[in-house]
Amino acid sequence: MAAREGSLVAAVLARSGRLDKEHLGARVGRLSRRVEELKGEVCTMINKKYSEFLPSMQSAEDLVAQVEGLANNIDMLKAGIENEVQRDLNVAVAEFTELKQQLERDTLVLSILKKLQEIDSSIKECSSALLEEQYVAAAQQLEKARSSLRSLESRRGFELKILKALGTELTVQTQNLIYHLRQEWQKLIVWKLPPSKGSSSLEAVVLSELHLHTLLPQDEDAAVPPVAAVLQALAVLGELHSRLKDFGQLLLQYILKPLISHPSLEPVPEEQPDVFILRFRSQELVLNESSPMEVFDKIKLVFEVLHKHLLNVPLEQPGEGRKEGRVTLAELLGELIWEELSDCLIHNCLVDSIPTNSSKLEQYKEVIESTEEFEKALKKMQFLKEDTTALLKYACNVDSHFANKKCQDVIMAARNLMTSEIHNTVKITPDSSLALPELPDPGSGDHLKMQRPSSLLQSGTVNLGSESRLSPFTLCLPTCRISSSVQQLVELAYHTLLEATASTDLCCVQLFDCVRNIFQLFYEVVPTYHRENLQKLPQLAAIHHNNCMYIAHHLLTLGHQFRFRSTSVLSNGAATFVDLVPGIRRLGIECFLAQMRVQKGEILERLSSARNFSNMDDEENYCAANKAIKQVLHQLRRLGMVWQDVLPVNVYCKAMGALLNTALAEIVTRIAALEDISAEDADRLYSLCRIMVEEGPQVFTPLLEEDKNKKYQEEVPVYVQKWMTFKELMIILQANLQEIVDQWADGKGPLAEEFSAAEVKSLIRALFQNTERRAAALAKIK
Repeated sequence: MAAREGSLVAAVLARSGRLDKEHLGARVGRLSRRVEELKGEVCTMINKKYSEFLPSMQSAEDLVAQVEGLANNIDMLKAGIENEVQRDLNVAVAEFTELKQQLERDTLVLSILKKLQEIDSSIKECSSALLEEQYVAAAQQLEKARSSLRSLESRRGFELKILKALGTELTVQTQNLIYHLRQEWQKLIVWKLPPSKGSSSLEAVVLSELHLHTLLPQDEDAAVPPVAAVLQALAVLGELHSRLKDFGQLLLQYILKPLISHPSLEPVPEEQPDVFILRFRSQELVLNESSPMEVFDKIKLVFEVLHKHLLNVPLEQPGEGRKEGRVTLAELLGELIWEELSDCLIHNCLVDSIPTNSSKLEQYKEVIESTEEFEKALKKMQFLKEDTTALLKYACNVDSHFANKKCQDVIMAARNLMTSEIHNTVKITPDSSLALPELPDPGSGDHLKMQRPSSLLQSGTVNLGSESRLSPFTLCLPTCRISSSVQQLVELAYHTLLEATASTDLCCVQLFDCVRNIFQLFYEVVPTYHRENLQKLPQLAAIHHNNCMYIAHHLLTLGHQFRFRSTSVLSNGAATFVDLVPGIRRLGIECFLAQMRVQKGEILERLSSARNFSNMDDEENYCAANKAIKQVLHQLRRLGMVWQDVLPVNVYCKAMGALLNTALAEIVTRIAALEDISAEDADRLYSLCRIMVEEGPQVFTPLLEEDKNKKYQEEVPVYVQKWMTFKELMIILQANLQEIVDQWADGKGPLAEEFSAAEVKSLIRALFQNTERRAAALAKIK
């Protein structure tokens, strides 16, 4: 402490070297006193803390001693446990585990032995029951044994040779029982089928018989087990489905389907004391088909007798989701064959009964009622479920089926007409009477009032004011020949639309679409089916052209005629065929134009052998040209005869005029292109041209009456564009220079209308020698 004080004093002195000694002494004294005071306080505090610390420390030391004693005791106990108790405990646990495993093995072996005992007992009881012909009990015992065997086989890692042997034994017993059940089944249900199995002809079906031995004879004691026992045993073994399926297929093939397909076939049930027999007989009928009511009665009779003698057997069917697990044999059989039977009834019975005329739809209600009664009867016999209404739904949807059937019949009839021969024709005239349906007066309905036909003049003309009157044949198709099949096709369209007007809205729309499909089918089928003949035979091309024009002519007004007599869906203007007209017309025009191109090609090919009409002074060249001219005329005469009385007169004349014009134009072009024409050449060319002028008009024979053709032969210049050009060429070939100049007449004469100045000059240079007169003449041609 003195050292600390000295150091403090020294430090103070060091920092305050400027203080005097007195002042420093005073300060040192004060500091010394303060230090003493602090020392006293510190000592007091230490004494106080120490006096309180000693008891606490003593108490802690006592506790430490106690803890150390307890720890020693614990260590001693732990050592005892590890050395003695743990050893005994391990021994006990090992013994317990071994005993537990032994118990589990013993329990498993005991359960297996019990299962084996059950299997053995079941097999023995099955054998005993089978000897006593208790088939249901035998089947149940087999199923019980099989269930026990399956539970044993399902144990993993557990295999016994005895299980394989038991499985083999169960299989043998099962097959043995199934064999006996099949024998009993064959005794109960006996089919006597015709020698040729699989035949469904009437002769084979008449020879078929079904014998049901479901009643025991009175003088025998259970010679044949009850049908219920056999069926129940088959159900337990899972064999009933296959047996019933085979029975159902035979029932369909030899009883149900023949009754539907053969109207003359009738079932003949016969009940004897110990057997029920179902036979068939065939009756001579005038009609080739029976009504649905008759078919339903026959089918219902078969099911009634089967239900009485076989199908009304309740069976236990656990796990099938059925109420109380019970179901009748009729219900099981219905599930197997009803779908196929209903399809057969629909396609071979109800479809044929659909009316083909809307007037007979009212009579179809009887079929609907009969179908409903038929389904109710089958449901009462539990052959059908309550929610099964396939037949009734089909029968009630008669409007749709009628429309579908009608459309199918119409399309098939139309297709047959389209694929028939085109060359069988009928003549159409403006005043010809067609076999079309008589339409009612459009003003008689509730639709928009239209001008009645009576408002027109009786003469068939309409007053347009002043003295102008339309011809009674205005808008009529000109006289021509069309295929009789096409006429029938249009008649079919009219009758179908007339049928639509008397039908329901849905049926009306379907029939209208069907008529449109007819003409769209014509557009696709005819040019494809008859392509080769239309390309090769000019007459057929002309007839096809007329057919298309005839159809298009009727399509223009076909929809309008039925507009106010059809359903509201079509009366708003949608019932039209006008949009089909351009396509149908184009079909006929393109076909005829293709034939025209073929004929033009043949004409040009024949004229190509004329050796350009040059050097006609050479006899060989002249003969070649003369032959070419005659071949062309022969071709035109042949076409004239082929198209005679077929094409309308105006079309005939235009077609023949175009072909003759092709020949004349080719001749003019070739002669005008010659650079040198001698006088003899000119004479021979003139003679060749005169043949064309004299005989060319004679190819115009549109009518069969010869005297009536003269009119059209005289009008050849109207139809042959190059006729006057050709005649002017003939004039040039025989004229002198002055006559040619006069024909030119300063570009205002007839020659100037047919030839250009260059062409005339070229001909003059070819015909005349180079002289002053020729030069003068050429100078005037300008």
